[in-house]
Amino acid sequence: MPHSSTTPLKVMIVDDSAVIRGFLGKMLESEPAFEVLSTAANGQSAVTNLQRQRHDLILLDVEMPVMDGLTAIPLLMQAQPDIKIIMCSTLTTENAETTMRALALGAVDCIAKPSTTQDIYAKDTFRNILTHTLRGIGGISQNKAPTPQPQQEKPQARDNAAPRRTLRESSPTPTNAPQTTQEHVSIDRSKKTFTLRPSNQGYTGKPEILVIGSSTGGPNALFELIPHLKGVQIPIIITQHMPPTFTRILAEHIEQQTGVKAVEGAEGMPLLPGRVHIAPGGYHMQLKKNGPSTVITLNDGPMENFCRPAVDPMFRSAVKIYGEKIMAVILTGMGQDGMLGARDVVAAGGRVIAQDEATSIVWGMPGAVALDGSCSAVLPLKEIGPWLRKSSLRLA
Repeated sequence: MPHSSTTPLKVMIVDDSAVIRGFLGKMLESEPAFEVLSTAANGQSAVTNLQRQRHDLILLDVEMPVMDGLTAIPLLMQAQPDIKIIMCSTLTTENAETTMRALALGAVDCIAKPSTTQDIYAKDTFRNILTHTLRGIGGISQNKAPTPQPQQEKPQARDNAAPRRTLRESSPTPTNAPQTTQEHVSIDRSKKTFTLRPSNQGYTGKPEILVIGSSTGGPNALFELIPHLKGVQIPIIITQHMPPTFTRILAEHIEQQTGVKAVEGAEGMPLLPGRVHIAPGGYHMQLKKNGPSTVITLNDGPMENFCRPAVDPMFRSAVKIYGEKIMAVILTGMGQDGMLGARDVVAAGGRVIAQDEATSIVWGMPGAVALDGSCSAVLPLKEIGPWLRKSSLRLA
């Protein structure tokens, strides 16, 4: 059912703490974009609420009496198959493990819940992340334009040296939103076509690094893509929008489920061929030269695109070292993080591909890159890995 852009998003808050439910409810109802339609102290009550009345979004705690969040997810999706479930849990290893399982069951994203009510009040950042995330996920149906159709670009059609254009942001900007270090631009999502770049334009040789950006729906997309990368003899670096602790668990799950070596990035860690390096939650992961080696460097500077880690700084730093020898992939995700970095990749002579709308949980990040004209290919998720192996990557 399409959601009117003038109708508040109907939210259910599920948490066993009445205090947390109250604080989260006040945060959301202070903005006209949201209506807290119901609350629940456990998963069973949440299922009952959903059976009685449709909701747009559910903020779901992990650990609760009677029925926990993990058990509730299949029942909630049975009651309303199009419901969007966002896990909201504290930063513990146990909760991170459970949240990874929740994402596999159908939850679309996770938010790190402050451990105390004092933290909730003290950190405007949490409020900004919460409202920005819910707007983006809740806007899936209301903002989704007809699926754009690709058109092949003629080699001379795009001038990589053209200056970047600055436009107004197309989606609502949270009050007191953190400043980013790059200009903010918007994409006209009413377009029905986008232009593909010639896949070999200005490109010489095989890439020396694979860079991947993903967000909402990203973990499951990565589990689908990465098995195709076995035997690839170049480093793989990934920024997935996730909180601290969760990114370490993600790296562990990638290695367990795909058989490809995966680690959470650390300061000074050298890039190794065939290994997946995941940006740690809370830090932008960038690259620098250390003699003949390329190593990871981390910084906790300002958020970019409401994110830390963010895709754009990772792309920018990779371009400085690898230039045209970059292959970039943008997977499902909310917002447009990675779009400006993709421009830098293309300007350097590298290539960018994106996940298509039909297989994306949210066609925000990949849609922004596609509609900006940076992509050599826009593909269903299952076709991205085979495309990379066939056309680009060095194998053992």
